[in-house]
Amino acid sequence: MSTDSVDGASAETRPEIEVTETAAEQALSLLESEGLDAGVAGLRLFVQQGGCAGLSYGMRFDDAPDEDDTIYEHHELRVFVDPASLKYIEGSILDYESGLQAEGFHVENPNVVSECGCGESFRT
Repeated sequence: MSTDSVDGASAETRPEIEVTETAAEQALSLLESEGLDAGVAGLRLFVQQGGCAGLSYGMRFDDAPDEDDTIYEHHELRVFVDPASLKYIEGSILDYESGLQAEGFHVENPNVVSECGCGESFRT
C-alpha cells in the first residue's frame, strides 16, 4: 500500500482511508471499462452536502489527482480525496457489498453519529 499526497505528507502524519480488495477489484474493472489508465487515473471519494441527514458520499473517476488531493493506493487502485472531504471520512473503509437487497460500494465511516433511514446520508 502506498499513501502519498501531492504535497509529500507521509502516511504517519495524515488520516488513513482503507479499501477492501473486493472494492478495489470492482472499481478497477469499472475504471478500465471506461478506458482510463489505472496507473494515473483513480477513484475520487468525496463528501457533499445533501440528504436528510446533511452529508452524503460521492464517487467518480478522475483522470488524475488535483494538486491538493491526498492520494491512497490499495490493491492497485488509486483513491483521491480532497482536503475538505478528508476531515469527514478519515479512518473510513471503502467496501463493495453484494446481496439480495443491494449491490454496490459502501463506506464504513467511524465518524458517523447518525444516518438517515435509507442510509444515503449521514451526520458527523
